[in-house]
Amino acid sequence: MNTEDFEFITALLRKRSGLVLTRDKLYLLESRLTPVARAAGLGGLPGLIDAIRKRGDPRLIDEVVDAMTTNESFFFRDIKPFDQFRDHVLPELMKARAATRHIRIWSAACSSGQEPYSLCMILKDNAAKLTGWKIEILGTDISRQMLIKARRGIYSQFEVQRGLPIQNLVKYFGQEGDRWIISAELRNMVTFREFNLLDDPRPLGQFDVIFCRNVLIYFDQDTKAKVLHQIGTVLRPDGYLYLGGAETVLGVTDRFAPIAGMRGIYGHADRDAALHQPPGGLRIVAAG
Repeated sequence: MNTEDFEFITALLRKRSGLVLTRDKLYLLESRLTPVARAAGLGGLPGLIDAIRKRGDPRLIDEVVDAMTTNESFFFRDIKPFDQFRDHVLPELMKARAATRHIRIWSAACSSGQEPYSLCMILKDNAAKLTGWKIEILGTDISRQMLIKARRGIYSQFEVQRGLPIQNLVKYFGQEGDRWIISAELRNMVTFREFNLLDDPRPLGQFDVIFCRNVLIYFDQDTKAKVLHQIGTVLRPDGYLYLGGAETVLGVTDRFAPIAGMRGIYGHADRDAALHQPPGGLRIVAAG
């Protein structure tokens, strides 16, 4: 691929998805976009890039972005964040939201749905404690194909073997040939929606917990700062932000700070002030 074509396609990807690709990732462009080009009858990568330049076909551009989006995900990924959610975050939120009995969770860049469904399993395992509570889970992703898969809740043997405890497989999945289908009860607990993290999230509403794990690592510094700033507009003052183990807010934004004793979990930098508001303030925080 010549320099002009490389700069064109990487600039397009960065603008549309925030994804930053350097020359050493040329193999990714070739391996993921060549099938897109062939399916569109364009021969190969040069033909694909030329077609986008000349026609600017939105559907073709969407297919390119979809193909280049990293869709790595598995159940209970890195386990510790989910243990912390069950043992610390959920109990704290139940205290803070006792008046409204309403909690909203956003799984950003949810890929094929394993993260939000992992949260569903934790909530179902604690159903007795949550009687009378309304728990909303929103899963979003830029990839339409991944969202279709997430809504269907159908996974291969390989996918369910990655991180999913055997008791959860037995309890929450049904088997159909070599595929495993998550129960309708869990599927109905999650709303999936197409969303680009570069866009304004405020129409999605306010959230008590936001999972945005292993996403920022694909962005440059300015894009990381933009995404974190926008997340800050929809995370409630005493809410919890989850990032991946290799991600941090340090040196990126001063809007968030690590929550003591909870690795990988962040809160608003002025979180302490929110936690010590009078009861009237808590009611305002909990309003959706």
